[in-house]
This record gives sequence, C-alpha cells and structure tokens, in this order.
Amino acid sequence: MALQVYGIPNCGTCKKAFSWLENNQVEYEFINTKENPPTQKMIQQWVKALGSKPMRNTSGQSYRALGSEKDNWTDAEWIEAFAKDAMLLKRPLFVKDGEAVLVGFKDKDEAIRQKLEV
Repeated sequence: MALQVYGIPNCGTCKKAFSWLENNQVEYEFINTKENPPTQKMIQQWVKALGSKPMRNTSGQSYRALGSEKDNWTDAEWIEAFAKDAMLLKRPLFVKDGEAVLVGFKDKDEAIRQKLEV
C-alpha cells in the first residue's frame, strides 16, 4: 500500500480527507493513532520531512494542557512529546511510500493532488 493516512476515526478533518480520497478513487490504508500510535522513529522521519511546527495539533486538549515552555521546545522535544501522546499530532497525516508528504487537510484541491501525487 503506497498511501497511509494516520488519524482517528471521529476526527472531522480526517472524515473530510477520507471522503476526498474516496471521491478521487485514491487507495489508502487508515491507521488509527489512538490504537496504533506511531513509533518515535517514525515521528522523527515525519518531523524531518515536514518540520515539527506544522505537525502540532494546536486545537487539541493535549496541546492546551502543555505548559508555556512548549513555545521554546526543540524538534527533539516535540518528537518526544508526539511519541508520548499521539493526540498532539495534527490529523490527518499522509505518508506515501514511507515518506510524510502532508499533514492536515486545508490546502486547495490541486495542492493536495500534488503532495499526494494523485
């Protein structure tokens, strides 16, 4: 399977992404990050590809529960935090052929197509 989508089933943004993928006949494998949290090594690769800032789920309770010191965290500290609590990861996160290519689902249709190469 070339495209993997990481997220949680009841996430509204994930549902939008699933609908878009299905409407565009894009095959994908869904990975529920609550049931199967990504490993620290996977997260390191994702941060290397996308950066830690775009990967932060700033609207979630887990993020809000972090202290203000999070504003000065390094990528390494974010990687550790993401690995401890997958709810800190913005959803959905798209991995194509092992490489993180897109996080979130707010881009215009054409930008999404380019990033997912569909």
